Amino acid sequence: MFGGASPDWSEPWFGPVAVNGRALQRRLNAGHALPETLSSLQACPVRFVPQTELPAGTAYEQFIFDTGQVPTRENLHDFFNGLCWLRFPQTKQRLNQLQAAEITAAGVREVRGPVRDALTLFDENAALLQAPEPLWNALTERDWNRLFVTLRPLWAQARLVLFGHALLEKLVKPYKSITAHVLREPVPVALGDDLAAWDAWLAQALSPPLLASKPFTPLPVVGVPGWWSANEEAGFYADADVFRPPRLATKATSTPWKTGRAP
Repeated sequence: MFGGASPDWSEPWFGPVAVNGRALQRRLNAGHALPETLSSLQACPVRFVPQTELPAGTAYEQFIFDTGQVPTRENLHDFFNGLCWLRFPQTKQRLNQLQAAEITAAGVREVRGPVRDALTLFDENAALLQAPEPLWNALTERDWNRLFVTLRPLWAQARLVLFGHALLEKLVKPYKSITAHVLREPVPVALGDDLAAWDAWLAQALSPPLLASKPFTPLPVVGVPGWWSANEEAGFYADADVFRPPRLATKATSTPWKTGRAP
């Protein structure tokens, strides 16, 4: 596909985008352009256009807001960005609206500010989690042994969905230290497995005050039970370079059950 990189769509982390991903890859392999193919797959609030449509000196996010068009390069990064637009159209549009509002308020500066920083981090590397309370508590405390070993059976009741397109791009060639930023807003259990409902909920949940609070907690994604065969070995989680202990301040203040939303 792009430089010989080809996703293995059977991997669990690609599950939410796999159907569109396979269809997109088939058309690209047949010689079609990425922007054109993305625009043809399904209804979406934006249209994908070649990167050359972005005028020099125009901010990427502002251009999307003003025109409803997403400048797209022929590379793996923008491939996954397009798939995320198709999977989470309401949330992607909400992120763009918030970016444009920040640009209008403060202009395009070398230092983005806390809200734009969080928006970019979310767009590139966020993950969403629906899980029982004990898993959430272990995750936010970074108690990796409890999260992945002691409470391992509880993962059968959890669902982790990767949102960030840079995160998905990294997982084309997975390695142990790939880390997602999990939004510390538990996905309501009432939404079940309906990712369209997740999308609508998330688009409503995101706000400048929430994002400015840095509402993320790290999760090495290949540590998730069932996502990586090596994590079935007893010593997998003993690697402190990947499964790092918490900073004291983080451990003392982190719990998603005090953010104002409970699942």
